[in-house]
Amino acid sequence: MDLRQLKYFLTIAQEGQVTRAAKLLNMEQPPLSRQLKLMEEELGVKLFDRGGKGLTLTASGELLKQKAESLLLQFDESLREVKGMEEGVRGVLSIGSVVSCISLLPKRIEQFREKYPQVTFKISEGDHFYLGEQLEKRAIDLIVARLPFEAQTHPQQYCVLPLPSDPFVAVIPSSWTEYSGKQAISMKQLADFPFITLKTDKTTRMHEQVVNECKRHGFEPNIVCECSSVAIIMSLIAGGIGATVFPKSVMSSFPTTVVKMLDIEDADFQSDVGILWLKDHYLPARSKQFIESFRSAP
Repeated sequence: MDLRQLKYFLTIAQEGQVTRAAKLLNMEQPPLSRQLKLMEEELGVKLFDRGGKGLTLTASGELLKQKAESLLLQFDESLREVKGMEEGVRGVLSIGSVVSCISLLPKRIEQFREKYPQVTFKISEGDHFYLGEQLEKRAIDLIVARLPFEAQTHPQQYCVLPLPSDPFVAVIPSSWTEYSGKQAISMKQLADFPFITLKTDKTTRMHEQVVNECKRHGFEPNIVCECSSVAIIMSLIAGGIGATVFPKSVMSSFPTTVVKMLDIEDADFQSDVGILWLKDHYLPARSKQFIESFRSAP
């Protein structure tokens, strides 16, 4: 049995049909079926139960699937490492980021490009769940996100470089002129505001952090809208719909002509931020150096 056959087997297992697997592999169905039969004969076990609705893995097939995925990943990692030996600091660095952390990237990318002009960047945006999937698929190299990271998989598989914490601020419409001359606000004053909070179906940490701080000051926030998009929340605030509480760094990505930022004078809660990458996986030189640029940042 060779790596080619393992790839065939995994594709069949993922598709549940030889026909669909053959199309993905750009080959005819009969040769693929023969390869599967040869594998089962060599191992002396049945890998799939053949039913009317397709193929389902047997217990032996499930075990082989787990082992094959691990083996092919190690093989792919080895190829990446060998190729990277001569590559140096160049190529495409793929970074995933939550929207609320995008503001941390422009200055760092500019400085990095000055030092390593042969590195180009690909930036993807999404919530923790999506970015965690992309990192596991190796579609991205690094993630910049709020902590704790709320991915579906176990957090121990990630390496995390914590970055400086980010204080929360209140963001209100500029049209609320009674606050036009103020630079700060108290939590009690926020109790009367209609609230817009950042929340997705799978990532709720920031929403819960804001709600808990409100409760600590003796009130339940009057939430009029939950939204998964930072940009949409800013548009709603600009339209006078309500206010929010965001990490301060978020504001550097948005104009403050239609919204106003106020420090919260009696609250001491912050948002933790970090860079994440997969533990025990090969990292190309460009990724390592980008991480180091955050370690050495003033």
